[in-house]
Amino acid sequence: MIDICCVGHITLDKITTPTLTQFMPGGTAYYFAEGIHHLGTRSFQLVTAVGESELPVIRKLRDAGISIKLVRSQNSVFFENIYGEDQNNRTQRVRSKAAPFTIKDLEDIDARIYHLGSLLADDFAPDLIPYLHRKGKVSLDVQGLLREVRGEDVFPIDWKAKRELLPYVDILKVNEYEMEVLTGCNEAHEAARRLADWGCNEVCITDGSYGSLIYAEGEFFEIPAYTPTRVVDVTGCGDTYSTGYLYKRIQGAGYDEAGRFAAAMSTLKLQSTGPFSQTESDVERVVRQAAAR
Repeated sequence: MIDICCVGHITLDKITTPTLTQFMPGGTAYYFAEGIHHLGTRSFQLVTAVGESELPVIRKLRDAGISIKLVRSQNSVFFENIYGEDQNNRTQRVRSKAAPFTIKDLEDIDARIYHLGSLLADDFAPDLIPYLHRKGKVSLDVQGLLREVRGEDVFPIDWKAKRELLPYVDILKVNEYEMEVLTGCNEAHEAARRLADWGCNEVCITDGSYGSLIYAEGEFFEIPAYTPTRVVDVTGCGDTYSTGYLYKRIQGAGYDEAGRFAAAMSTLKLQSTGPFSQTESDVERVVRQAAAR
């Protein structure tokens, strides 16, 4: 049995900012796999689906030593992310979509935690979450379940199956916008309580430079955001947070320790383009230096 299995699409991302345009791989699957690989764990499996265009990315990840189960798809997910001067805001378009994940794709994978990195509302078959919950813990980044594609445009939606499926989600990660869509609450503590009442054991709410909030076992943990030396690329910061949090939780770390590690890891990722590429020691140094101030 492996520690963590991440399930999600590796995407082709077109990133447009006021100063540059570039094409790069993306998606939760990509940022999670690269991040956890650089932390040094080998007890990890990635399950992803791509078209022919992204097979070179799969080969590169495998050559680096990352274990991948590839679900073939006619197309890859092709996202266009357009950022303005405020890097916290972006406009998205979806140029193509990949095949959804089903129970059949995960039957041969045994993991302690399954992290589902949703990008679009139909990424996962409806029965996949309850199935994985019977095999191990389910961690869910809800972002994609709140995005519906019509044509090439992305529209915000609520997750219709939330009350039915959240009891099967052990660890839920949302940002400040997603928590309000799901719960109708614009205050993090109230939203966290509601999500827990609906069945989640651990609720992680991230709010960019304002830090994050973890609610578990009836207790709140306020996690600070660490100040970056520079802000280069916010894409994948939420995925990096999930990576760091699950990495520490699977090792037995408490909620506060795991949250602080996740926040520090996200800060280091923020300072460069692409996925997290430093080490566990680098992350721990950020936490120690902040504590010493």
